[in-house]
Amino acid sequence: MTEMSNSASKKPLRVLMVAPALPILGGQTIQAVRLIDAFREEIGVIVDLQPINPAFLPTFQKVKYLRTVLTSIKYLFDLLVKTPRYDIIHIFSASYFSFLLAPTPAVLIAKLFGKKTILNYRSGEAADHLKTWKRSAIPTIRLFDSIITPSGYLIDVFRQFDLHAKVVFNFVDTELFRFRPRKPLRPIFLSNRNFEALYNVSCTLRAFALIQASMPDASLIVAGDGPEKDRLHQLAAELNLKNTEFTGRIVPRYMPALYDKADVYLNSPSIDNMPNSIIEAFACGLPVVSTNAGGIPYIVENGRTGLLVDSDDHKALAREAVSLFDGSGRAEKLISAAREEVQRYTWQSVRADWLNMYRELAS
Repeated sequence: MTEMSNSASKKPLRVLMVAPALPILGGQTIQAVRLIDAFREEIGVIVDLQPINPAFLPTFQKVKYLRTVLTSIKYLFDLLVKTPRYDIIHIFSASYFSFLLAPTPAVLIAKLFGKKTILNYRSGEAADHLKTWKRSAIPTIRLFDSIITPSGYLIDVFRQFDLHAKVVFNFVDTELFRFRPRKPLRPIFLSNRNFEALYNVSCTLRAFALIQASMPDASLIVAGDGPEKDRLHQLAAELNLKNTEFTGRIVPRYMPALYDKADVYLNSPSIDNMPNSIIEAFACGLPVVSTNAGGIPYIVENGRTGLLVDSDDHKALAREAVSLFDGSGRAEKLISAAREEVQRYTWQSVRADWLNMYRELAS
């Protein structure tokens, strides 16, 4: 197989990656940054970012509805100016109105200029999105030259709607997210999902109340922010949680240090696809205890690389978390298997998939 790096003398392939950027904090933003950083080391391909939330006129962007209008206008203007300069338009996508506001105009403008397009669809809400918005979403998706998802779960969802997609996994930098042996395993738990209803952080808080009842010295680090913030703080007070730290929003560069402070990862979404946080926990050596929402069972093998329970079952989540401390060596086995599994989710493992995808479209 001939790599692009062997074609340094040729005109480089130019890719415009359309994705959210900070201050939007989430899986799409993180993976877009990781991809762009990785491609900086590649010869023969240039990948640049077009934010769906371009920053400009900061004074006006403080006004809620005016911000949306101005940002949309600037986004469309940027696409019209930049798209002709690139060979491939690689478009990240969530669902519902986000799909309408960001990927839809991007693919239409790309087609206007005759550019090849990739839909990098990443939402755990795909099944409902495609069902309830089928008259607009499915025809729009069919405009793309290629559909990429980060998990087999979305492959199965897209197949139900007669849409063909390919998997290219999310990846983690194991040099940044370093492994640390958890010997002995300490009852320091971590939750780092955004405070949105679908991530059901309240289930984690309820589970921790039960954990703390049997392990009084247990502590919980809760990182995140979002519309559920006040409700979650109130719930923690109602549950009389001790040793619980709400850190607020943590930017990506500080996340490795946060994992290093903890010893067990708790995750309780009701809807999900392929959370970066799970493969980051794998890389850092935290045993994962999670609900089995959406695509999570596609990356966590219950009993081997992590422990899974039914969604919104805080009692089971607590029970499985406490079982890690029973002296059976269960936690060590999970950590070891997860450390091996994370090799599937590194740049070295997905690099060829992206390079080949770009090359095939360009040709």
